[in-house]
Amino acid sequence: MVATAESLKERLANNQLVESPDQMTEDYRQTLIRVLTVSADTELASGPAYFLAAQKAPSINSFISAMAIIQDELGHAHIAYRMLEDLGVDRDELIYHRDPRRFKYPYAFDVPLESWAELAVANCFYDRAGFILLGDIYKHTSYGPWKRALAKVDREENFHLRHGEAWMRRLVQSAEGREEVQRAVDWMFLLTVEWFGLPDELKIHKEQLDYRIKGYTNDQLRQQWLSQAVPFCQELGLEVPARYDEEQGKWVITRPFPADFDPEEKRWGDEEITWDQVLARWKKRGPLNEYMVEMLQDGHKQWHQLLEQAA
Repeated sequence: MVATAESLKERLANNQLVESPDQMTEDYRQTLIRVLTVSADTELASGPAYFLAAQKAPSINSFISAMAIIQDELGHAHIAYRMLEDLGVDRDELIYHRDPRRFKYPYAFDVPLESWAELAVANCFYDRAGFILLGDIYKHTSYGPWKRALAKVDREENFHLRHGEAWMRRLVQSAEGREEVQRAVDWMFLLTVEWFGLPDELKIHKEQLDYRIKGYTNDQLRQQWLSQAVPFCQELGLEVPARYDEEQGKWVITRPFPADFDPEEKRWGDEEITWDQVLARWKKRGPLNEYMVEMLQDGHKQWHQLLEQAA
């Protein structure tokens, strides 16, 4: 039995959690599936993205720390995909048989992390974005199973971003390290600003707020990230294209944005473009997309080939 729009509205008005599909309308279920898929894909994609840079770890202890973070991220992905399965989604089909371009993770993970400094900045920037996004859901979501699962995820994402902060502080102590971190910040900062999606005035799916699957808008979440990331970078003496505008009462980007991005050169263009052009880049995916998804799907394919040979 599926809930009626009226019974769901009453449940939400009374601040009661939605616990199972029979307490949802079909529209609520589809909205939840859409948000959970983005979350699951993002956690999953971070594994191979971080693994490439983890191989540049400066010590065995550092490598172990990076692998612990990757293990956490894959665990977070498993939680989200498991909940999708409870909502009637074929988990194996979603993970192992989807075309790489149909994955819903942020474009930033399609640009390879090629150094330990880039991994540190990714932990500080990307995991902070994840912490803010999931923290919002943890605090506000009306879906009970996700709220409970995020109690663990929230703490682990906080560890990841602190790991990035600690390494950035360490690296900028030398002239060479500072230069390397600044280069990473130069291309990764705006990719993380993009992470939160379209500006509110262009946002398509507003049901996420109506159903209280999340509590804040894209721009509100983006402002939260800027309010933390910019002061931290300034504390380290790193340059970022953002400042707080007292007159507007918000953080603003101080260079043309959105802008064209060259993923091969890791360089931003100097002219502002439209968000439609940004969407086209996101849909096209970046240079690491197929390679990363192949890494994730290859073991599954090999396992089934062995089973077929043994049959």
